[in-house]
Amino acid sequence: MKKLFAVVLAIAMLLSLCSFASAEDYTIRIYSNSNSPERTTWLINAAKEAGFTISIDDNTVFSGDTAAVQAANENKDGDLIFGLNETRWGQLIGGTYENLKIADWTPTWADQVGDFKYDGKAYGIVIQNVLMLYRNDELGTNGQALHFAHWADIVNSGYKWYRQGKVGGTTNANINSAMLYPFADPASPAGGISLDGWKALWKYCANGNFTGDSYGLDPLIRGDVQVSTFYSSSLYGNIDAAAQAGDIPNPLKGTLEPENWALVDIDDGTYYIAEYLGILEKEGRTEEQTKIVKDFAEWFGSTETQAAWSEEFDSYPCNKAAAVKAGFETVPAIYAIKNFALEKVAGTDMTYAAYVAAHSSEWTNIMTNLGFYWSDNAAAPAEPDWDNLDWATLTQKKAE
Repeated sequence: MKKLFAVVLAIAMLLSLCSFASAEDYTIRIYSNSNSPERTTWLINAAKEAGFTISIDDNTVFSGDTAAVQAANENKDGDLIFGLNETRWGQLIGGTYENLKIADWTPTWADQVGDFKYDGKAYGIVIQNVLMLYRNDELGTNGQALHFAHWADIVNSGYKWYRQGKVGGTTNANINSAMLYPFADPASPAGGISLDGWKALWKYCANGNFTGDSYGLDPLIRGDVQVSTFYSSSLYGNIDAAAQAGDIPNPLKGTLEPENWALVDIDDGTYYIAEYLGILEKEGRTEEQTKIVKDFAEWFGSTETQAAWSEEFDSYPCNKAAAVKAGFETVPAIYAIKNFALEKVAGTDMTYAAYVAAHSSEWTNIMTNLGFYWSDNAAAPAEPDWDNLDWATLTQKKAE
């Protein structure tokens, strides 16, 4: 199938050269948190074949969307930004960052992305969510199905679970957002989260297992834990790769039809995000250069390119036509879970995604100030004295 996509994409690229030939004369500066080295290399090469010259770092992915946005805001040299999530995009479009302004733009494929769009500004390219998975074989629950009302119920499950080893990172932040969802309390001085929510998250850290892995799928594949968390993109590909490698005694088996693992059935659902694509205003950029940037964005989010991106990196495109072209005849189970990111938070007119955007910096500060997500259990901090905390100080960035 990859050969078919390569042919289709090559044809689209060749056709695009007719109208984009002058694009090679301008280097498009891109910021993203979806820029692992392999993605960056692929995009640079594919863009070059389509007649574009781009510049994109390949390290921001390790420190998350906050780092990508901060770098773009500080450097003031960006033409385009992609990735992030609704939390960060709401801030970008709302003018949170002094030097970042999203330009007006509507691509020809805007009608293909459903609700994943900020009309006239930014449009979805990849759908992501965070997942809670478990082994149901002898290394897991021995056939016992797991059902929780909320993500935080994992702390009372009786099973061994993986937890991340640092506060920062996009996936980590999304897991925290999922854990804290049932504890949203607009009246709480603790960043809009009830005290019970912070206690539950602390218990998740204190009794969880940080295995040294960057993400939770690897320890689940090895059988080091029974329950874990991961992001949807790359899940199936990583499971297949581990099973085919032959160097793990009892790996997870089966992707679309799992054999020895399952998704935890959680009443709340899961926290979805979409990675979006938007064009930045840039001082000194000419109209001709701006057209080149818009042409690139048009090409990158197109059906052909997003289908190829999906096939290459095991992701699920927002672009419905791209999903079909990528071979998804039906919506995979991991993308059919209820989405609570768009549920309204009681007592507000905000979706939970917007609520997260409004409070995410406070949550990061609270976790950093209190010492959440220690990587060395031997140096674990003492549990806070919950009834005597100064939340006004804890919600602020720690003084350097």
